[in-house]
Amino acid sequence: MRFINTTTTTNMTTAAETHSSPILIFPAGMARSVAYLAACKRNDQATVGASSLVHDAAREGYDAWAYLPYISASDFDQQLLSVIAKHGIRNIFTPNPVVWAVLNKRLPKIAPQVLLVNAAPAGEELASYRFSRATAAELYEKANAIAIGETVEPSLSLIAFTSLFHHAQTIPGMCDHQKFAALCQIVRHCPKGDVVEIGSWWGKSAFILSQLSTSYSIGNLLCVDPWSDAHLVQGDEIVDATSATVSAEEAFQVFLMNLIPYNNGNINYIQMPSVAAAQHYVPKLSVRTPQFGETHYKGEIALLHIDANHAFDAVNADTQAWAKFVVPGGWIIFDDYKWPYGDGPQRVADAFCAENAARIDTAFFMGGTLFVRLNAKCH
Repeated sequence: MRFINTTTTTNMTTAAETHSSPILIFPAGMARSVAYLAACKRNDQATVGASSLVHDAAREGYDAWAYLPYISASDFDQQLLSVIAKHGIRNIFTPNPVVWAVLNKRLPKIAPQVLLVNAAPAGEELASYRFSRATAAELYEKANAIAIGETVEPSLSLIAFTSLFHHAQTIPGMCDHQKFAALCQIVRHCPKGDVVEIGSWWGKSAFILSQLSTSYSIGNLLCVDPWSDAHLVQGDEIVDATSATVSAEEAFQVFLMNLIPYNNGNINYIQMPSVAAAQHYVPKLSVRTPQFGETHYKGEIALLHIDANHAFDAVNADTQAWAKFVVPGGWIIFDDYKWPYGDGPQRVADAFCAENAARIDTAFFMGGTLFVRLNAKCH
């Protein structure tokens, strides 16, 4: 049987006839069915929903509706052929693995003109996991090959590394695979203290840092971000035009959605500009928010991740306001050290390294990011 690739909504079918005939989606109320329905609507593709339930809440979303008995019913084939004839069905989508297996076997015999538009559901469900396993296995070797110095803590196990990688991929953001590998390595050489992120947006790197900090008992994570449209302007025409199309308020809600499930009293945020937030950062700091409750901080930073506005003045202000809190042996991460839209992060990082050369133990570049470690005995 021939299958039509539907992994991208722009290529749901290759034949013009597809849009002239509706796609049958069965069972219509499954989560993946509803998601596929939304893709059909974006492409002006007509749909017919079908269910074996007499009353199915999903019915309202479809252009047309049909009842089909359970696949095990003796009259299923006859009922299916009736629906196909009535609506002119040429394609069927089903995320149910049993229904898919039965239709894959029967359609060539009872309705050879009708095609299943998706591959076996079990394979599609496992595709992201298989990708994570294969990709993480390669990254794991690269992470453990990074030579920083005397090993303090053991590496994450391969399955723990893979799990963290997989869950991080469900969160949108710009933390690439190489940076992920480097983060997993540097935490093995990190003192105890607070983990502070300047610029969290959707929360991808915040999630990674929170999990790594927990795994190595480093300290609590503090996210500092104004989540304000006014603070998105970075002085680059292309970047600023793109930023104008997104909502900082929505980004904040996405951040909360991504981090709340992983909060165990070790995550919180300050929603204000970086420099203003730094004035509140003191020893024995306590931060309370409605979503995360109360979180306590030492007022000493073990790992500082600078990833907010990339304009030179903004990066410089973030560095001046927060780097002074980093403890001996701690890390400062300059994200987007190599940035295609400007050199703000690189200029600030280079200046910091030049001015503090005697205090720096290690510095390396990976995944577009500069990782800087202070001497364990620096003051």
